Amino acid sequence: MSKRYHLYAIGNALVDTELEVSDDFLARMEIGKGMMTLVDEARQAALVEALNSGGVLHRRASGGSACNTVVAARYFGASTYYACKVADDETGNFFVDDLRAAGVDTNMMNGGRPQGVSGKCLVMVTPDAERTMNTYLGISETVSVTELDEDAIRASEFVYIEGYLVTSDSGRAAAIRLRELAEQYGVRTALTFSDPAMTKFFRDGLEQMLGNGVDLLFCNEEEALHFTGAETLDNAVASLAKSCRQLVVTRGARGALVCHGNERLHIDPVPVKAVDTNGAGDMFAGAFLYAITHGHSLADAGRLASAASAQVVSDFGPRLRPDAHSILRQQVLGK
Repeated sequence: MSKRYHLYAIGNALVDTELEVSDDFLARMEIGKGMMTLVDEARQAALVEALNSGGVLHRRASGGSACNTVVAARYFGASTYYACKVADDETGNFFVDDLRAAGVDTNMMNGGRPQGVSGKCLVMVTPDAERTMNTYLGISETVSVTELDEDAIRASEFVYIEGYLVTSDSGRAAAIRLRELAEQYGVRTALTFSDPAMTKFFRDGLEQMLGNGVDLLFCNEEEALHFTGAETLDNAVASLAKSCRQLVVTRGARGALVCHGNERLHIDPVPVKAVDTNGAGDMFAGAFLYAITHGHSLADAGRLASAASAQVVSDFGPRLRPDAHSILRQQVLGK
């Protein structure tokens, strides 16, 4: 029996504002490059003021790691649901309207949103295409089991958990509960480590979110090494294999590694000049999850994900134009 949703995800609901900045700006503002850093509202306001005279604005869009993944999967052709929390403010309205326009269902769709301040993320891109994020979670920090829709979970093929939730007690509890419900209903589980800072500073919490293991784990090479403490990727993969049935390790310009049991597939990179690496991992996961929920092999899923992530880093922003997904799908998968 077919399920209503191919993918159900939970994550931080953030409205992303992306800007080009210089390395000097990051140094002057004492911003750690290449990482996601949580900041309070006052710090973010100060950064916005400084950026008004020191950055080039590109776009504003609903975001957050899992949100980008869900939107990508949706545009490739998957039916998707995003569990999150936004406030009854302009930012929250913008976020929900953006999801609605993409065709993504959400628990925030029908109004009745709480008072507060919705989350925002400043995405700062330096000339070397590296993305640095300073995030004020706002009300998203209180995302909890209350935001879970058990009927939608039961009606899904896969659930996808954002590693960034590890920073919030209630968010981590919601992620764990989502995994438990999925296991109860025979729904496959996927988790992403999200960012090197999560594996570096919140390893214990990520272990709790993994529980006895997930069906599919996404991470990049740096996160794999951080989480396992291994000195080589081979050793990291061997260690991570104990926590998942399938493993995807993205390696930037060196492609990706897809592991299933003793099988290891090297996914070739698609050569491209990187302009902005923001959203590359999110896009990879979205394309990969679309493919494996539509009957494609791990190798073909990796090929589509590699092509999609290469295209997304060749321009500014964490997403592709909606029509670009069907073009890529046709080119790579032939349908």
